[in-house]
Amino acid sequence: MRVLPPDSEAVLMERAAAIAGKTLQQIATLRQTVLPEQLTRAKGHIGELLEDYLGASAGSLPEPDFRHIGVELKTLPIGKNGKPKESTFVCTVSLLPGDNSHWEDSLVRRKLSRVLWVPVEADTTIPLAQRRIGNAILWSPNLSQEKILRQDWDELMNMVMMGQLDKITARYGKYLQIRPKAQNARSLRSGINADGDIVKTLPRGFYLRTVFTRMILEKSRF
Repeated sequence: MRVLPPDSEAVLMERAAAIAGKTLQQIATLRQTVLPEQLTRAKGHIGELLEDYLGASAGSLPEPDFRHIGVELKTLPIGKNGKPKESTFVCTVSLLPGDNSHWEDSLVRRKLSRVLWVPVEADTTIPLAQRRIGNAILWSPNLSQEKILRQDWDELMNMVMMGQLDKITARYGKYLQIRPKAQNARSLRSGINADGDIVKTLPRGFYLRTVFTRMILEKSRF
């Protein structure tokens, strides 16, 4: 049975609190779904499982997952050391200049203005079914964080609009970075080169560095 979208942040937090400490298998059983044995070819499965349980409604739309209350859902894989294990995907990058807007109405800002972070064990020595869900964090960037996110976005999108896709590497951006996002080399998108010509290139995604998500996680513990 489909879970209705939460009509308030309080309802969303109640649902998130109800699964804290539970294993992924327990959640899968509640939702009558089957967990894959491993995530090698099902990387987004955990996020989809939690979206289903919590009542996310955006699907593939360029909107926050919980559209009615403007909250995005992000799972946070936690390693054996208690720290985020990998960078966090935010959204895809529009590679054509005409598709891009100002920071204030960018998809990155809409996605990150209000986020429900759900930590999940990601220690590979723990079988997937036995990995537990942690206490959710409802978060919005403070002024300092948003300032740096905006600076990163401005720098990266300026490179996109100047046709410098081949120069963008993961080293750019203090908190936010752009990286290729494709299952294989045949998954191409339209972009522009330095001469302004339309070219085919790998799709890119915005990602948050672990230094940023670790800061969110650590501050939530005090």
